[in-house]
Parts: sequence; structure tokens; C-alpha cells
Amino acid sequence: MSYSRLGSGDSLPLYNRGSSSRSNSSESSHALGTISPVINARDSTDFSYYEFSSKHCKPASNNKWVNLVLHAPKSAFIAGLLTICVTSYLLSLQAGDLVYINEHLGIIGAELVVSIISLTVVTVMLYAGRIRNNTRRGTLLMILCIFAALYCYDHGERFEHHGFYNLLVFLLIFVPVNLAIALFYVLWSKIDNFIVYFFISLAIGGIAASVSLVHYRRVFDQGTLGVFQYTPGECQWTGRNIPFIDLLPAGTQNFWAGSMHCRPESQQIKASVDGDGVLHVACESEDKDVFVDVLPETRQWPLKDKDMWSVFNHLILEQVTRLPYSSSRPFVLNETTQAVVVRCGSSSTIVTRVSPPLAKLPVYVPPSDSDTRPSSGSASAPEPARFNVSGAPQMQLGRPNVIYLMLDAVSHRQFYRRLPKSAQVLKTIHRPGNHRLFELYRYHSVGFSTDNNTKAAYTGEIYPSHSNPLPIWAYYRDRGYVTARIEASCDDWTKKYIGSKYESQEYSVGNRSLDYELTSPFCLPEYFPNVGNPYGNFKGPNSITAHCLYGRYVHDWAFDYLYQLRNEFHEHRVKQLAQQNDARPFMITATFIEGHEGTGEVLRTLDDSLAAFLESMRDSGELDDTVLIVGADHGLHMGLNFAFLQNGRIEHKNPFLVMSVPEWLHEFSEKYQTDHSSEKVSPFAANEQRLVTPFETHHTFRVLADWPEFETDSWKHSLFAAQRAGRTCEEAGIGANFCMCKIPATE
Repeated sequence: MSYSRLGSGDSLPLYNRGSSSRSNSSESSHALGTISPVINARDSTDFSYYEFSSKHCKPASNNKWVNLVLHAPKSAFIAGLLTICVTSYLLSLQAGDLVYINEHLGIIGAELVVSIISLTVVTVMLYAGRIRNNTRRGTLLMILCIFAALYCYDHGERFEHHGFYNLLVFLLIFVPVNLAIALFYVLWSKIDNFIVYFFISLAIGGIAASVSLVHYRRVFDQGTLGVFQYTPGECQWTGRNIPFIDLLPAGTQNFWAGSMHCRPESQQIKASVDGDGVLHVACESEDKDVFVDVLPETRQWPLKDKDMWSVFNHLILEQVTRLPYSSSRPFVLNETTQAVVVRCGSSSTIVTRVSPPLAKLPVYVPPSDSDTRPSSGSASAPEPARFNVSGAPQMQLGRPNVIYLMLDAVSHRQFYRRLPKSAQVLKTIHRPGNHRLFELYRYHSVGFSTDNNTKAAYTGEIYPSHSNPLPIWAYYRDRGYVTARIEASCDDWTKKYIGSKYESQEYSVGNRSLDYELTSPFCLPEYFPNVGNPYGNFKGPNSITAHCLYGRYVHDWAFDYLYQLRNEFHEHRVKQLAQQNDARPFMITATFIEGHEGTGEVLRTLDDSLAAFLESMRDSGELDDTVLIVGADHGLHMGLNFAFLQNGRIEHKNPFLVMSVPEWLHEFSEKYQTDHSSEKVSPFAANEQRLVTPFETHHTFRVLADWPEFETDSWKHSLFAAQRAGRTCEEAGIGANFCMCKIPATE
């Protein structure tokens, strides 16, 4: 068999890849025919195309358009593919508000995939095809210029401009895929019979992945003490729920973003505040000057000063007072100061405290024009039916404490995927006779983001029906509870979500609804940037890197204050009981933002601290008279899983929620259900498997605040009463287009 260049009589041997021998036998030549490669005169290695001539071979096509495509130079293919890549990427940048992005997420994802495939084909051509070096170098330069231009065109990190998110998703898919293809190409070039080995490995890997997926699909339904039951008549998750995301080892999606550990400060600083409000500081380097930044107390600030977009954090920084510290004279803090930053050289630490002490905290008297108590209502308004627990025999009349830990953007499955230690501790919290734990498997969000879901939980309405609405903690404070809130992301919930409903932006909702508030430490520029967009991919509360502040996780500073609140309330309670006085109950809410980022990996950093907190609650005996709720507003609504897989869509609408209730409250709920309902079931066991939403969470909050006399209507809509079996999304207040848990049609 002979091979000749057009215009030349020189023959070329047949190159047989993977074999040391080269065969050019006449039989082979006769069977294969003559292949005449066209060689560019300037580059003898550039094979543009091959012409086959033999009595056994016929032209590939007589169609002139097909031949034109087959004979087109590779540079034209590359230019066409790059055009498709750029066009598809630009189409994926279509912008809009939250609703628009949610409705078009599938299209945006498909456009990104087309862009990735186009560039992948170009990349493979560059390192595996026979292309002139000048063409290769020019193409690489063009690709770099294209992405530099695309980055400059849109590198935003908000819904209106989301180019940075698109670029991250692009790279998260493009880089691993191309590394895998490059590895395949190298191994295929170097190893004889590699294809055989590849398909054997592929089969083994496929079997292992399939077995793993069966396991992950099974554990997807599992919880702390029970499992999601596929009960006839109850809604089921729609679509094929295959949790491919579980195949990725922990840390896979952001291993390139840096360490998930916080780097310790160079100088060790020991600082504390005693009972008299005196600050004590010991710096490791005695020759360093020590300064104290006194952070402002934000509870009494008006709504206009708490706008999250470059207002709240800037005002906090403007009102920070920096004072020199000297151990030779007492450094006494103002009674309302909740936090200071102690700075020694280049190192810093935060000191928090609960002030004023609970013993000095006056009993709050709500203003008459916004009092939420029943007795303050209009005389003409009908009084809702109420039930007084004091009439129940052997019933504890003490008012329960309430602690609500809100884990932003954490689905039911994500909690067990990323917080295994905390999940193990939850199992030990269930102690019948003392306190019981139950979990909501069909807990369904009522909106895409924190907005609708927290408004439903904190106000009972997605769209407040009247002006000057008050969050649930104001409801507690009006009834004698001590209220405290920790915002670990430099946000004020009331201003952000219902602030537009107030008649005056001079109104101080925090002063009206809270006794203690801790926000200012989380607005410091070391964590919350005061220049540019503070909610970026690599900075701020939504960062895919570890959330650190002065050598510790941000959530650890929040837990410090939470422990201090608990200790203060416990000590006050002990003193009051010793004096045979009634102790004031407390209601604490704390928001943790670690789950709210695209990779879903940062949440792992919360596990140790959350597990330790749950253990301390269990071992202290506080759960005997405290209702502890650990829950989320919604699941993760960004990242690869949500954008491309049905599993991500299901997890988004199935947030995590567990609740621990004292035994006496559990017993009363069971008895009330039996005495006042036609369905004789355990309300807790029933609700674990029934469709429930943040609206039921709201009524649960209201019942606890009103104890021992609650509105019967709130009780019926709370988690203490069994919700209707076979409940639909429409009945639960979930929009038809948003519903992900539907009752299967019966044949």
C-alpha cells in the first residue's frame, strides 16, 4: 500500500498507534486503498484532509455542502465554535429579579452547558489535533482575550448582573472535564490496549457509582429518629430524585478556594469583662500598644440607619470609638455596650457581654398603639376563642423558654450531609420522660428565598396586610419575655424584609421588640467588606471560603454571645426561684449564614460548634423547660446541584427543621389532640409525615408566647396539633408553580 502527497511521488508509511511495528503489506494496501494526504508546503506535519482512492472506496458524499464542511480548514471550525461559546455564554447572562432568574434557571444552565461543550471541543482540537503552532498559539491568546472581555463585561454577583457566578459554574464544569479528557488522551497515547482497560474501569466505576447512588437515595429519606414514609394519600417529591451530589467527596467543590480553617492571630490576647463592667486585657507582647474599639449598640437605631446596602455597616464604623487601654486604670464599659474589639499590635479579638444584667433590666411595657396582647385590642373586635392551660389537671404552668437557631439555606438532606456530628448529638437529645425530639420530613418552603419564608415564620404573612407590622419577637416581649437576637451577617431582618411597610423610617423596631441585639461585630470590614459588593464569592457572608474574623469562625463569636445569654438567664432564674419569685422566660433567635453559598461546603465549618452547643443544652437540663427549634428557611438555591439536577430542586424546597419539646408540653399536646379533635393520633408523629410550612412554625411561636392561655385557632394551625392528612400545596399556602410535594394520581 502506498501513500503519496498530492503533487509528490514520495510514499508515506502507515502509522499504527500503539504498536512498535509498522505494516505496509500489499494485502493491507489493497484492502484499505490508497490514502493521499494533502500537505501544506510550509508545514509538512499539517494534514488538512485525506483523499481515499480505491476500487473498494467511494467518495464520502456527492453533496457539495457536505464536502465544503469536510474540507473546511480547522481555523474555520475553531472560529465557529468560539462564536457559539461566546454567544451561549452571553445568553446565559440574561438578567432580572429573583423570580425571573428562578423561572429561567434551566435555560441559563443549558446555555452555559452549550458554551462549555463548544470550548471543550476547541481545547481538545488544540492539544490532540494536527494544528499549526501559530494557529494554536493564536487560538489560546484569543480564548484568554475572550474571557477577559467577558469578565469585564459582567463580573457582578447579584441577580441583575451575575457574570461572576456564571464564570465560576463554567470553570467548575470545564476544568474537571478537560482534565479528564487530557488524562484520557495521554493514557490512550502511551498504553497499549488502553481502550479495553478504560471500558473495564468505566464498568467498575459505573457499578460502584450505581451502588453508592442506591445507598444515598435510601439515606436521603432518613432523619434523626425516623424516615420519610411513602404513605398513600400523602404528597411525594416530584420528579426523579437522584442525589448525584452525594457522590462528590466533602470539599470537592471548593478545595481550590483555600483552607476551611481560620488562621490564628499572631498575638495571643486574653480579654474579659467582669460583673462591674470593667474590661481586663492581657496581651502576649507587652511592648505593643493596646486599643479598644467600642462598638455601638444598634438595637435603638431607626429603620433608615439599618439599610443593608452600604448604610448599616458604614454607620457602625463611623460610630466606633477607639480608646487607648492601660492596665493602670480601670476601663469601664457603658452599660448598654454589648461588644468591643481589643487590638494589640496587628492582632485583634472580640469581647461580648450581656448588658445590662437581667436583674437590672426593667419590665417592658409596650406602647398602647402597638400592643399585641389580647386585652389591648379594640372593644368592638370579636375576642378569639382561647384555652387556658391552668384548668388542665397536673399541668405545669411555667412558661417555656424558646431558642430558635435559623440555618439559612440548609435542606433536610444537606444537614445530614454536611453536619454529621450535630446529627449524632440530635439523636441523644430525644429522652422520653424529660424532653422529646421530632423532625418534619415534609417541611416545605413557601418561597424561593429567605424573604417569603421568614416573613411567613415571623409574621404569619408573606404580604403584610397592615402597616407597621411587628416580628414574632415583639409578640414575646409584649408578654413579658426577655428577647434577644443575634444577626451574624450584618443584616437587620425587620428593615430588610418588612421595612417598607412602616409609616416612618425613623421608627426603631429593635428598641420596640428586643431587649438585646448583637449585630455590630459582624459588620466589621475584616468580615463584611465596606468597599464594593460585600456579598461576593470570596468575601463576606456569602463567600465560598471559610468565614473568619480575628482568627476564629464568625459563628463562634455568635455562639459566645449565645452562651452568655443562656448563662445570664440561668443565673437569674436560680436567684428568682430561691426567692420564690417567678423567673422571666426568654426567647432567643440566632441566624447562621454558613449554608448560604454556592458550593454548599462552608456549612461543614459549623458542625463542631453546633454539636457542642446542642450537647451543652442536653447536659445542662435546660431542655426540660425550653423549646429548642433548629431549622432552615429553605434549601440551597444556587450551585451545580440546584441549577442542573432535580435533586437540587427538591432539596431547595425541603428545608431542615427539628424541634425539642419538654415532656410536659408533649403530654399536654397529645391529650389536647385526643380531647379536641376527631382524629385520635399523636400530633407530633402525624406532623412528621405531613405537609407543613413556615406558617405552622409561626403559629407554634405564637402558642408558646401565649402560654398558658393560647388562641385555639393558633393551636390548630401549629405543630402541636395534627395537620390534615393528605394535605395539598394549595391548602398549605404553597403556590402551584412552586410546589414540589404532590399527591400521586391514583389509577
